[in-house]
Amino acid sequence: MDASLAMMSLVVFGVLFLCLASGIWVGFSLFIVGFVGMALFSSLPAGSNMASSVWANIEKWEYVALPMFILMGEILYRSGISEKLFQALVPWLNRLPGGLLLMNIVSCTLFAAVSGSSAATTATVGRITLAELDKLGYDRRIAMGSLAGAGTLGFLIPPSLIMIVYAILAEVSIGKMFIAGILPGLLLSGIYAAYIIYRGIRNPEIAPRTQDHYSWKARMASIKDLAPTVILIVMVLGSIYAGVATPTEAAALGVMGATVFAFFNRRMNLKVLFECLIGAVKTNAMIMIIVIGAGFLSRVMGFLGIPAALTQSVTRMHLSPYALMLLLGGIYIVLGCLLDGFSIVVMTLPIALPMVTAAGFDPIWFGIYLILMVEVSQITPPVGFNLFVIQGLTNEPITRIAVYALPFFFLMLLTTAILTLFPQIALYLPHLMTVK
Repeated sequence: MDASLAMMSLVVFGVLFLCLASGIWVGFSLFIVGFVGMALFSSLPAGSNMASSVWANIEKWEYVALPMFILMGEILYRSGISEKLFQALVPWLNRLPGGLLLMNIVSCTLFAAVSGSSAATTATVGRITLAELDKLGYDRRIAMGSLAGAGTLGFLIPPSLIMIVYAILAEVSIGKMFIAGILPGLLLSGIYAAYIIYRGIRNPEIAPRTQDHYSWKARMASIKDLAPTVILIVMVLGSIYAGVATPTEAAALGVMGATVFAFFNRRMNLKVLFECLIGAVKTNAMIMIIVIGAGFLSRVMGFLGIPAALTQSVTRMHLSPYALMLLLGGIYIVLGCLLDGFSIVVMTLPIALPMVTAAGFDPIWFGIYLILMVEVSQITPPVGFNLFVIQGLTNEPITRIAVYALPFFFLMLLTTAILTLFPQIALYLPHLMTVK
């Protein structure tokens, strides 16, 4: 990279750091940095380029799926379905090593398959499990740590909001991205569960044995409370995988199904519906401001030649494919301490994707790798969203929750390493199926 490009890069990233450090919202910070970069280093009109960039980013039909999946998650959050999910799982998990600590893992895995959001998964499951586990005398540290880790499954297990954003920006199939997340999501969930069972065997005191004994008849009867979640998963993901619906159409089906179940559960009225709509609007607005701001900044950096120069610099290092992924992994861990997941994806993709595809990696696989690294950012201070959610539920300090989540941080890195060594874990199902 020559001196002029190095100076431009320094100015652009310096202004970005100052904006973020001053507390300006991430989306607006990205607009400011892009405007400053174009005004200082380009003869092109910054204002008109900003306007055209915003339109180019928001006019894509695929983004309609985003608010629909958010609304579905909001309805589920307020419908009581998650409470029934907890009640249905108790008879199956209470006698296992680790006991009801496994509830965080299983509940988050199932709820992630209908919510699409890491924060929503963490908040919904945490409102039910943390108080109950505390009351029963379970180890509070593992309870909070496992919730922080398992809550991130909302990004990896489809339908995932961040997968939609990645697929649109990387110009790959949203349906194939969803399919690619299934096996890695189950792998990560299984590794979490194995860790808790191991801890339960080594130290039974973390999970006090209850006197409750459930017959097989009671266990089978509890399955009816799992039905709403399972039916929604089949409706949303099944319609996509069968090729009968696009992700946007499947999202609309999910909203309809969640609304019907909420009415059957007698938890839906005009007030609740209004709260769901307002919550969905706020969340979608937050995401889209970040997306369009990063889109404008990416366009500016493209005009300035920064991504191409960085790509050439890394290429000249002659790194092996695995060394490249190790380098990117370290960068993403650092970025995860400073930015939220959506910002990380939309800001780095124009630079990282050409490098990894040139190294021979599949863009679908890289999407899953990147989402795993984004999951890591959800539990790294100072801006880990899941840590803030759990702090709101428990009033514990962020630093303490981060320490409790540390084992699950390393389990995520282990899963990422396994996925890098065995990419077919993510690519096997997409190659089997034809989806829209």
